[in-house]
Amino acid sequence: MVVKTEQRQDNPGGDATDAMHVAVGVVFNNEGQVLLSHRHAHLHQGDLWEFPGGKVEAGESVQTALVRELREELGIQIGRVSPLIRIPWNYGDRRVLLDVWEVDSWQGRPQGLEGQAIRWCDPAQLDARDFPAANHAIIRAIQLPDQYLITGAFRDESELLGKLADAFRRGVRLVQFRAKDLTVTRYAELARQVCEFSHERGTRCLLNDHPELLEETGADGIHLPAYRLPEYTRRPVSADHLFAVSTHDEHEIHHAAELGADFIVLSPVCATPDHPEVPPLGWGQFAALADVAPMPVYALGGVAGSDVALARRHGAQGVAAIRAYWEQKA
Repeated sequence: MVVKTEQRQDNPGGDATDAMHVAVGVVFNNEGQVLLSHRHAHLHQGDLWEFPGGKVEAGESVQTALVRELREELGIQIGRVSPLIRIPWNYGDRRVLLDVWEVDSWQGRPQGLEGQAIRWCDPAQLDARDFPAANHAIIRAIQLPDQYLITGAFRDESELLGKLADAFRRGVRLVQFRAKDLTVTRYAELARQVCEFSHERGTRCLLNDHPELLEETGADGIHLPAYRLPEYTRRPVSADHLFAVSTHDEHEIHHAAELGADFIVLSPVCATPDHPEVPPLGWGQFAALADVAPMPVYALGGVAGSDVALARRHGAQGVAAIRAYWEQKA
C-alpha cells in the first residue's frame, strides 16, 4: 500500500532540537473507534495506555517512521495519513516532541507484536488519567471538532436560538456563548437556554468567562479572555469541564499551558474589519506559535469556514469564528 500524505506546513517556530522526536498514529476503525497500545511497566511512562508509534530515527522522515513503527508494533500497513497535532512536552527527565498523524486508511489485522496489549476504544470514552501526560492533548484533538462558533450580535432570544440552529444544521458542534453587553443576571438566564438548546442538538457549549456560572447554567466549560489570564495561577474549572483560553502571543500560550488549558484560540491570523489597527499574525507566524503550544489551537481572525483545511496545514485544530459561522444561513 502506498502511503499518501496530506502535508503539514513546515514551520520554524518549535524549538525541539533536544527533544526525542516521536511519530504517533491515531488509527481509526470503521466504527470510529481508536486503537490504543499498553506500555510495558518497565518503560518510561510505563503501565499506561498510549497511541501507537515510536522514535523517528536519524535521517528518517516522520511519515517513514510512522509506517515502520506501526508495521513493527501492530503488523499493519498504513495508507493515507493527515496531520493532527504536534505536542512539545517536558517530563522533567525527558523532553519529547510528539508528531501526531491521523491514519485514515490501513490494511492488516492489528496485533501486539511486541507483547503489548492493544484495544479499540470510543474516543468519547478516553480518560486522560490512563495516559502519559503528553498524550492528553491528543485526546482533546480527537474529541474536538474542526469548527468553533463564537456567538455574535442578536436582537432577542428568538434570533439567538435561530442563528444557533442554523449553525448546528451546518455541522457546528462546539459553541462559545459570548454576549459582552448583557448584565451577569441576564447572561446567566440566556446561557441556561443556550446550553440546553445546544445539548439537545448534540453540541457542547462554553461560557465566555464567568466560571462562577458554570454549574447553574449547565455549560460544558468556560472560555477565558486573554486579559483575564494574569488573574489566574491555576485552572479555574475541574478536569470534567472544558477550559479554553484566548491568546495572541507566545507568552499567553505558555500561561494557558501552565493553567492546563484544554485548547486555545490564537488570533488574529488575518486582518479583521473589527480591529483594523491590530497587525495580523499571518499564517507563517500562526504556524510557528501553534508549534510551541502543547494543546489544540484554533485559528481566529479574518478566517472563514472554508479555511479549515488551510488552518490544519498550518498546525491548527480548525477554525474559530464569529462572523463566518454566525451570519450564514443553513
